[in-house]
Amino acid sequence: MSEIELPELPECGVSRFLMLFDGPWATLIVRELMHGPHRFGELRAALPGISAHTLTNRLRLFEARGIVTRTAYAEIPPRVVYELTPLGWQLRPVLDAMYDWGIAAPVSALVSMPDQPPANGRPRA
Repeated sequence: MSEIELPELPECGVSRFLMLFDGPWATLIVRELMHGPHRFGELRAALPGISAHTLTNRLRLFEARGIVTRTAYAEIPPRVVYELTPLGWQLRPVLDAMYDWGIAAPVSALVSMPDQPPANGRPRA
């Protein structure tokens, strides 16, 4: 039997976190699941603007990485429920810290002021 060669992981914990939680939707999906188990449609409704494709891909990735469980019930119509695993619940203090910072941050940290460049670094048109 051959050994599986694992990719080299960054030493930085923030870099490791961002390997899984990059992009705008990842932490918001986890935030919604912190309210309890959700069906796909419930998650989509709670996240206006997310595409079904993006939500499906994120949920599959989270399931493969052990963050989320997917339970399919043999019913008519079929019912599928997503919920956080114990590993997923360990993200609670991370999201709580993000929430606290976002609430406490001054408005000037969140919006561009007239004499400052925009947050995306691109010049104004």
